[in-house]
Amino acid sequence: MSDATHLAPADQRTDALRTAVAEVLPRVRVWLDELVRIPSVSDVDGDAPQVRTSAEVVARMLGEVGLRDVEVVEGGGRPAVLAHHPAPDGAPTVLLYAHHDVQPPGDEADWDSPPFEPTERGDRLFGRGAADDKAGIAVHLAAYLAHGSNPPVGLTLFIEGEEESGSQSLPELVRRHRDRLAADVIVIADSTNWDIGAPALTTSLRGLVNCVVEVRTLQHGLHSGMWGGVVPDALTTLIRLLATLHDDHGDVAVEGLVSGPGPDLTYPPDRVRAESSMLEGVETLGSGSVVERLWTRPALSVTGLDAPASAHASNTLVPVARAKVSLRIAPGDDCHRALTTLTRHLERHVPSGAHVTVGSPDLGQPFAIDATGAVYEAARTALTDAWDGTAPVDIGVGGSVPFIAELAGAFPDAAILVTGVEDPDTRAHGANESLHLAEFGRACLAEALLLDRLAP
Repeated sequence: MSDATHLAPADQRTDALRTAVAEVLPRVRVWLDELVRIPSVSDVDGDAPQVRTSAEVVARMLGEVGLRDVEVVEGGGRPAVLAHHPAPDGAPTVLLYAHHDVQPPGDEADWDSPPFEPTERGDRLFGRGAADDKAGIAVHLAAYLAHGSNPPVGLTLFIEGEEESGSQSLPELVRRHRDRLAADVIVIADSTNWDIGAPALTTSLRGLVNCVVEVRTLQHGLHSGMWGGVVPDALTTLIRLLATLHDDHGDVAVEGLVSGPGPDLTYPPDRVRAESSMLEGVETLGSGSVVERLWTRPALSVTGLDAPASAHASNTLVPVARAKVSLRIAPGDDCHRALTTLTRHLERHVPSGAHVTVGSPDLGQPFAIDATGAVYEAARTALTDAWDGTAPVDIGVGGSVPFIAELAGAFPDAAILVTGVEDPDTRAHGANESLHLAEFGRACLAEALLLDRLAP
């Protein structure tokens, strides 16, 4: 965008950026397709060379649009990418965050098209990472290009490479590159919108306490007929213990966890059922409003079980059994305290005097944003204009993004904006993940408008 355009009245600048975004979207879409084709799975079973290839491709793209000081950086984990655009005199610096790693695709038979082959069907682009979060990278590229690679604010692009595996090396990356990452505003393009045609700002996220619960009752297996009815087996004991984690309504029954009120938003039951793909007749869990149960109260799920497979099970009392427990904690709680609280509950409620241990913790802090002030008003007007007059909704997210608390702690004076490229039908982390292409275009325009409105 030319200096003359930047000095034009606000409505003319909006129209100019709308036109500019439309012009750059075809080029950005080619890049997004290229990124989706790279299977950059960052978990322990992922393909590390592919994650590095993904980082190098991102770096190439950032260099092609004219960003400076482009560098692939590491902090002991998967590679990230840093790049810069210098701030004009008196202008703020904005950190634009996204991540180039993805979740595993799961069983490819569950996909209607290959997970790493971007496929357009109807108004959506399907593929692993098409939304979460390679679309976030594409949004940043589009916003920068819409300004003619010369936005009126300083920019730092930080494209992480291990968000989907816990951002374990993020603290070290921040320590090594604190001066390069420092910013007045942080924009995190890794969340969702309220609905198709309804933008959102994410203002709260639940924290995470993952752990493995192990129950032991025997030194070795025993004949279930000869000893059953007297000697407790570990698997049944574990099941009984896990059943104490919820009350009869399905609310979490672990005393001492934080709960809070939710926003005044209605999430209709039929929408919950449709968007979650619940089977007919299955009832929802818990009491209170849906948004409270999703955003501002703890939730607890058993996500894995180590026990003999039913197809190969013998008539044996199992001596040891393990379960992966995933506890989401509400804003205002602390993940370390919550782990202690959960452990205490398990130790107090384990049946039959069985031995219980809680290990392998994976922790992430919850986060709440005070979304008031000039930066947030600029974001709201940008979103409203990009969505043709529909004002954004302030939402919470039930999932956890621990690095947000990490960045907030490192840069406490920065305003943090969590924006969305996803929608309720994105199916992030699941089969047939997809990006709504019209919403993607609006997200690109909203970020371009935001950069304009953050200028002094």
